[in-house]
Amino acid sequence: QVQLVESGGGLVQAGGSLRLSCAASGRTFSMYAMGWFRQAPGKEREFVAAISWSGANTIYADFVKGRFTISRDNAKNTVYLQMSNLKPEDTAVFYCAAERTVDQLWVGALHTRYDYWGQGTQVTVSS
Repeated sequence: QVQLVESGGGLVQAGGSLRLSCAASGRTFSMYAMGWFRQAPGKEREFVAAISWSGANTIYADFVKGRFTISRDNAKNTVYLQMSNLKPEDTAVFYCAAERTVDQLWVGALHTRYDYWGQGTQVTVSS
């Protein structure tokens, strides 16, 4: 089992940048594929980005390509989401999620595939 704690959210002006972090407990973090999702008020949770446990594979939602970068440091049990050129429509609670897998290349965009979730961190982008 793994516990996830997000941090790094906040208020930023449009065009600005933020880096979210997700710290995981447990000694087998390197065997968890990780994902970032977000949920805006009144909207469903949506996929943002994901990374395989090896770090070799990454996938992104179309609306963040070229602006967001997901990465991980298995030695620090942490996954990151570097966000740049933020837009007001990026305002949401951002969640990290983990899925244990033996496939070092597996990445997933469906929130139903992830078993573990953090509490979320608020990102607010002002215009």
